[in-house]
Amino acid sequence: MALTGLAAVLLVIALLLVVVSAVQPLARKLELSETVLLAIVGIIIGSVADFALRSSHASALSGIAETLLDFPINSEAFLLIFLPVLVFQGALAIDVRRLAHETATVLLLAVVAVVLSTALIGFALHPFAQMPLVVCLLLGSIVATTDPSAVAGIFRDIGAATRLTRLVEGEALLNDAAAISIFSILLPSVTLHKAIHPGDAVISFFISFGGALIVGVVLGRLTLAMMSAIGSSAAEVTLTVALPYVAYIVSDEFLSVSGVVATAAAGLTVSVYGPSTIRPQTWLFLNQLWQQLVFWAGSLVFVLASMLVPHLLVGMNRWDWVLILIASVAGMVARAAVVFGMFPLLAWSRLSPPVPTPFKVTMVWGGLRGAITLALALAVTENDHVSTPIAHFIGIIATGFVLITLLVNGTTLRSLVLFLKLDQLSPIDEAMRHQVLGIGLANVQRRAKALGEELGFSIDATRPVLEQVARRSEDEQAVNEFDNALSDTQRINLALITIASQERSLLLDLFRMKGLSRRVMEILLRSAEAAVDGARLEGRLGYVRAIRRRLSPTFRFRMAQAIHNYLRLDRPLMLSMAERFEMLMVAHFISISLTRFMRVRLEPTLGSRIGEIVAEVLSRQRKLLDEALDTMRLHYHGYAEALENRIFRQIVLRLEGEEYDALLSESLISEELGRELIKEVERRRHRLDKRLSFDLRSGIEERIKNATIFKGLSGAELHDLATTTTLRFVTPQEVICRKGRKVKYVYFISAGLAEAHVVGEEMHYGAGDLIGAQEALKRWRCAGTVRAVQFGHLMAIRASRFRRLVEDYPVVLENIQANRRKRETGERPLSLLPRRKPVENDTAPENAAAEGPTALAIEGNPTPPLLDAPTPGSEVS
Repeated sequence: MALTGLAAVLLVIALLLVVVSAVQPLARKLELSETVLLAIVGIIIGSVADFALRSSHASALSGIAETLLDFPINSEAFLLIFLPVLVFQGALAIDVRRLAHETATVLLLAVVAVVLSTALIGFALHPFAQMPLVVCLLLGSIVATTDPSAVAGIFRDIGAATRLTRLVEGEALLNDAAAISIFSILLPSVTLHKAIHPGDAVISFFISFGGALIVGVVLGRLTLAMMSAIGSSAAEVTLTVALPYVAYIVSDEFLSVSGVVATAAAGLTVSVYGPSTIRPQTWLFLNQLWQQLVFWAGSLVFVLASMLVPHLLVGMNRWDWVLILIASVAGMVARAAVVFGMFPLLAWSRLSPPVPTPFKVTMVWGGLRGAITLALALAVTENDHVSTPIAHFIGIIATGFVLITLLVNGTTLRSLVLFLKLDQLSPIDEAMRHQVLGIGLANVQRRAKALGEELGFSIDATRPVLEQVARRSEDEQAVNEFDNALSDTQRINLALITIASQERSLLLDLFRMKGLSRRVMEILLRSAEAAVDGARLEGRLGYVRAIRRRLSPTFRFRMAQAIHNYLRLDRPLMLSMAERFEMLMVAHFISISLTRFMRVRLEPTLGSRIGEIVAEVLSRQRKLLDEALDTMRLHYHGYAEALENRIFRQIVLRLEGEEYDALLSESLISEELGRELIKEVERRRHRLDKRLSFDLRSGIEERIKNATIFKGLSGAELHDLATTTTLRFVTPQEVICRKGRKVKYVYFISAGLAEAHVVGEEMHYGAGDLIGAQEALKRWRCAGTVRAVQFGHLMAIRASRFRRLVEDYPVVLENIQANRRKRETGERPLSLLPRRKPVENDTAPENAAAEGPTALAIEGNPTPPLLDAPTPGSEVS
């Protein structure tokens, strides 16, 4: 009885999955690309099915053979089912920030190379094919799309340079989109005989690309927002499965933009922001799931498309082979023209790093064609509006083109890569290998010896093994030229790259603790990745710049501060302040861990001298963090204590959960008891999910009351002044007031340092000083630009409000002048933070209290004239 219907379809898919599973180990054994072997297997299956259907001796298999040959999937189904999965996973797996440096190169390969290949193949075939030029161009667009899966697989198998793999994978993201867009423009001209207007076609092409990018990014961000709100691992993974199909179909069917580009943009968005939005365990599972999905999709699409090859080649003659050869040579020439002709221009214009010649040769030879080309060819042969000669021409030439690239280029690519020595480590990596192995094997020998003695192994059993490890260590140390291979600058850059990468790992590890803000983790992770890129491109300077950018207030923070200052709305700034507080505190903890990591792990490898330099960089980073954090702790001591308590409780709960997991894995407790203990930990952890309340105006009135400048004011006036005062948080080198500008605010420095240059004189201002007081009273403009020297906390009083205050309370002006005299006599030194309250026998009046190490005073500086000096020449605001 012949098997037909749905049962036959399901059985065919199941059998194909069995075949795919067997192909993978066979490809490794034969040292062939999986994609190439899958194509060969698909052609064999299609040929055998055709034979079984025609043979009377295989009637039992006729149902399956018929299903194989007439599988219920057409070109549209190929693209709708498989393409979104392949494109999305390709984008998800890419290191977007490292690919960003190759943007120009990738766009050249994905767009310019496709356009040039389409044109060159079309014009090369036109004189020989006896087909209209538009048909030849349509064929050119079909075979212009490359399939880098086979190439990337070969590169990964043999350990080729990561940059080469990254370029190929980056090309894959947009290559299909460019080819399909050109195909969509040319096909109506063949089927409906519409004239093509080049200007309209170019505009349509760029609108399709640009619109799709916007759609993909928006849908990706919306999906991430939903994932953040849902908080369920299963739901988060499910949303990522739905995202590529939503992006592809909505873009293609409703918005008339490129579905492939939208899917790629959505995948890149999730790749960038996913690690800081999704818990690390979920992110790991998500990537594993997508690797499995793309394995199924990529394998099935190749087998199913290859099964159609015998059908597409029906009616082929010798002249067709000539046309296939012409198209293949034209495609190779077009790709070589782009790679060898335009890559040097990108390097010359510094739009992209230079690409070595071996890379170029490999990229030209590795332009394989695959399933997408066959699917587009199938779309033409299935179209009822396409004449039989055109369908025959497209089907045969496109299929032959695919076979040549797979069976010739695909089978020889591995040998080419090995011949060009692209599988070998760079001199720096090779030197690093000897250094790491030399040190690592010595440590392994020491630990192995101790473990052998502890476990009671006999000396005769352990001696040969330990001697072998010792010999390997000595051999590595003998050939080690690490000190000569790497300059000090290279070693410093390598250390900073490693430090930034370690910071990212520590952040992801911390992110496993529930309760920490996702947005804070996103900011810190982006900063760590920016530090990696900065160290890689600009060395120490790039690393330091990235770290300083982290400490600068974000655009969101500045917007919240503007809303606070002009609209008197505190909530946005309160939320931003809470996030900044948590970010600084987490970064502080990470900084301590990085210093220990550098001493324990990096210094033995790179040397003590490099360790001292890197330690100095980390020390400066930690000092900046401490300054920013101490400034905020001073004014929000209660919140800082509550936040530290909460983070520590989360750490303790995590340690508790790990302890119960260890007890369960060692069978010291039952599964029932283990589940109950973990549930109890989760219940207590859930109580920490509630956001801590942050009072932005906490202590403002108290700080104003304790300031010597405002002594003598009534309680009602102090309260009114506190309610009308706004806050401003400044970072090093931030402009507080610019020269020549009208004074709108008088700033009371609650904490921090500032400086100004007026008429060749440098002036400094510290905690308790006023900026712009005299200018506000006299209605003068700023005499010089005032900049913050340290992280600071300022209280801003409107100039008009300050004038009323002095009119009502002349004692304020007396206090300002008294402070100036104390500064001149040295009784009141310049200080970064308010000093402690005066104790008995201490006659120096100071501002608000600061505890312990936060009371940092800068003694011995020359006494500068204050901005509130009575003489116009020394006044700056």
